[in-house]
Amino acid sequence: MTSPARRTADARLDGVITAAFGRHYEVEIQHSGDAGNGETAPLKCYPRGKKSVFACGDEVEVTPTGSAQGVIEQLRPRRNLLWRSDAFREKLIAANLTQVILVVATEPGFSDMLISRCIAAAESQQIKTLIVLNKADLQQQLPMARTQLAPFERLGYPVLELSAREGADALRPKLAGERSILVGQSGMGKSTLTNALVPAARAATREISEALNSGKHTTTFARLYPIDNGWLIDSPGLQAFGLAHLGADELAESFVEFHPYLGKCRFRDCQHEAEPGCALRAAIGAGAIDPRRFEHYRQIRDEIAVAKRQTQGW
Repeated sequence: MTSPARRTADARLDGVITAAFGRHYEVEIQHSGDAGNGETAPLKCYPRGKKSVFACGDEVEVTPTGSAQGVIEQLRPRRNLLWRSDAFREKLIAANLTQVILVVATEPGFSDMLISRCIAAAESQQIKTLIVLNKADLQQQLPMARTQLAPFERLGYPVLELSAREGADALRPKLAGERSILVGQSGMGKSTLTNALVPAARAATREISEALNSGKHTTTFARLYPIDNGWLIDSPGLQAFGLAHLGADELAESFVEFHPYLGKCRFRDCQHEAEPGCALRAAIGAGAIDPRRFEHYRQIRDEIAVAKRQTQGW
């Protein structure tokens, strides 16, 4: 006779979280090992207990509890996790990625600091990054956008120029077999790209708010769509990307241009400010490190230090 505990374990199903709405998740049950195979409708699931520590793309075990409903029992080991945090809270964005696609546009204006933050988060999890410059058909704004992106392109981060409304298919070859997420500020065209590449998505889009020179939030939760033997996640627009969860060494390592110089300063505890024999400062003087990228690093480093003091109640 099978025990109740064994029957419960046998009832568990493997799945992938395809949408996250706070404590409510949609889980696609896996029948053939592929996320989003579309054979059955996803289960609407809640975590067991009070903690909600799941993200879109997570592989989980669930127990069905009724018609199209279930409970998340267990999280499978993650390959990586993209997330952001400040002193008081954290936001899980997506898990088990192979690629972060940073979407910027010629209009509204975008923040190169935010790009550095997103890249740092991706590098810390060994996820590759692709930058997409949307609305490249707006010729008047194009030179400024290219200038902003040039330092990243020189570091080896590819930049793909396109117009989501007319040429989204230029991105498709970069998605084949990848587990990608679209990340960026509101109004950059992430949902438009998703709609063009995955017509069934019908992701909501809105007009840019000209008065604020920023986009209105159109996607309010992350959702995963199967595409070309991989998947694509459309995520909510963001205006901030805190990295309070990174340690000082992790942050420095996430700036790839620093790698040849880390550990080569005269003083082991060098803060890369005014200390003599600072290898990073020497590299800036020699033109090997972009001064603005270094300022991005310093600002993020100082922000992390403040967040840690706040967390400790200093």
